[in-house]
Amino acid sequence: MQMIQQTADLSAYLAADEAIDHHHPLVREVAARLADGVMDSYDYARAAFEFVRDTIAHSQDSGDLRVTWRASDVLEQGTGICYAKAHALAALLRAEDIPTALCYQKLDVVHGLVAVRFNGAWHRQDPRGNKPGVDARFSLDGEQLAFLPDPELNELDYPVLYAEPHPFVLSALKAAPDRPHLWKTLPTALWGGP
Repeated sequence: MQMIQQTADLSAYLAADEAIDHHHPLVREVAARLADGVMDSYDYARAAFEFVRDTIAHSQDSGDLRVTWRASDVLEQGTGICYAKAHALAALLRAEDIPTALCYQKLDVVHGLVAVRFNGAWHRQDPRGNKPGVDARFSLDGEQLAFLPDPELNELDYPVLYAEPHPFVLSALKAAPDRPHLWKTLPTALWGGP
């Protein structure tokens, strides 16, 4: 799939914002801990991915009713859905100067991922969390995502690489008092098309 940067300015994929708050002390602390002893930025990116995938519970899988959306809150509370986990991973990667984009798939609802830039190319990663039937892994040699869209079900990969969370995603997260409410209001598409 041909991925399209939302902006040509690569520095936008290193920036902090209200959801990807990589200047927050907790984000910096976790990033420093993960960076300790790694050999290079690739090893750091893999360690950060595995930390978010394996340590931050996907709230639907764990039954946690809390809704998190800011990276520092995701790390503090140890829970979040795919979007929140993507925000946390993006913050940890950007904290170590690794360009990271947010990207999405249209499944039953919109699913959140990240893309990291290494060797002049973007590589999508899915920190959602593994469970029976889901085996996402960090890879720069072919995608190993949690889900593959089925075009026959009108599912697709959105090609745009966003520097900030999509407004539909962020609005749904911020407005939800709990996960059951969020599940009723998750975006089913990112624009008026499929």
